[in-house]
Amino acid sequence: MKTVLLNTSRHLLIAAVYGTLGVCITALGFGVWFLNSRPDLDIWHTTELQHSFSRHGEVTDFAGYLALEVNLKDEIERRIYTNTVAMDSPLNRYIRGSLSDPRRWSQDWNWSYEWPNEKAEYGVLLLHGMSDSPYALSNLAQDLRGSAHVLGLRLPGHGTLPSGLVRLEWQDMSAAVTLAVKHLKAQLGGRPLYILGFSTGAALALHHELERIVAGETPDSQAMVFLSPAIGLAPVARGAYWQARLGEWLGLEKLAWNALGTEYDPFKYVSFAVNAGDMVYRLAESNRLQLNALTQAQLQSLPPILSFQSVADATVSSRAVLADLYLRLPDSRHQLVLYDVNRTRINQTLMRKDPLLELAALYRSQALRARVGILKNRADEALVQLVDVADEPLPWPETMAFNTGPISQQTGEAGGGTGTLGWPANVVSLSHVALPFSVRDPLYGMMAAPNPDRIQIGSAASRGERGIFAVSADEMLRQKWNPFYEFQLNVIKDLFDMQLRVSEAESAS
Repeated sequence: MKTVLLNTSRHLLIAAVYGTLGVCITALGFGVWFLNSRPDLDIWHTTELQHSFSRHGEVTDFAGYLALEVNLKDEIERRIYTNTVAMDSPLNRYIRGSLSDPRRWSQDWNWSYEWPNEKAEYGVLLLHGMSDSPYALSNLAQDLRGSAHVLGLRLPGHGTLPSGLVRLEWQDMSAAVTLAVKHLKAQLGGRPLYILGFSTGAALALHHELERIVAGETPDSQAMVFLSPAIGLAPVARGAYWQARLGEWLGLEKLAWNALGTEYDPFKYVSFAVNAGDMVYRLAESNRLQLNALTQAQLQSLPPILSFQSVADATVSSRAVLADLYLRLPDSRHQLVLYDVNRTRINQTLMRKDPLLELAALYRSQALRARVGILKNRADEALVQLVDVADEPLPWPETMAFNTGPISQQTGEAGGGTGTLGWPANVVSLSHVALPFSVRDPLYGMMAAPNPDRIQIGSAASRGERGIFAVSADEMLRQKWNPFYEFQLNVIKDLFDMQLRVSEAESAS
């Protein structure tokens, strides 16, 4: 009897193993078939540019980096635009004369730019996010240029072709940041340097200063500002590496892409390489490990960090911003603004889950030393106020006066009054991509002056039947601009001015 039971158990176990293996192979096969059944790749997906920057290359300074960009422009013109002349697409950035042609703008924001200022009190290095271009921080660049020497860096692999992100390594981007920092510091001649990073740009800024601290060197910046910082991603992001490797093993190029779409955005890739997500994951992991290894004295040497993060963010982890960064920071020099969702009664009824609840235990932790403010509704109305983690109104920073009034529920424009902010009609939350842009941004804003000669993504949320548009409904409905941009700008300026006074006091003593 015992032998029969053992044999039966063994057969059942073998059957279960083979059954599970069969299910996994079937699921894997279906996944490969599904990914490979997408539209064919175009030349902007498959062309490998010869003049791309690499940390192992011959470029060793920022002048060389800019010279490489000139060669990249010529190469793209020769290898891409001359081969798309016969293509008929009014919404493709790689076709000259289309509504998405970058040349329709007064400046082609796909490339690095530098705006010297003889009267500059400080310098600002702007670092955009993954798959973006320097356009991502152009609003802030223009609003800061009156007081600052501004440098907007095009990260390697960006602003050119989506294929630029297929084989890039995050260390290449980090090396480019080092070149830009060294150049800007030389131009400033001792004046303060601030680094402003969006998403992956924020992670690169943090990595740059962590590397200096670990090496026993003084940080290069006097303060850093992070918008939607890529401090952590969902664990599933680690699977990007294996998807890319599987595509290489099977010889299926489409598996190197998470998304393939019409390149209708002149300054951001719509197609997203699998490797791009893997790079962000690896960079964030490197930062997390370095932060955890720092001594208390090393943490104290970090420059002040001011971050803005939407609690609703489908791209990076809002939780990680608190858990893996702000709970590690040792004092109140570091500040975090959380943008809550629009808590009207109807919105809260329709929400699947409350994104703020997941964060509450973190920002109320006794271990938190940084200052945290939450921009949230005043009761059940559209107007908002900045409150601390105990839900007390917070005039933060104390020296700042808002220069915008209540936002019109019809137009989204700032109205009369001082010191009040509010949600525009039909905006439920911010998003990962919304923070750097004002309502008047000519590409992503809702209040941009109409221009029939070029695409205006922010005002293109049209209604109709499913399946009509080449752009998904999810993407069209994603919030693209920040109703609280003016508030955010004032907080940033206040930080820069405060650090400037600190630097002046230190120089005088």
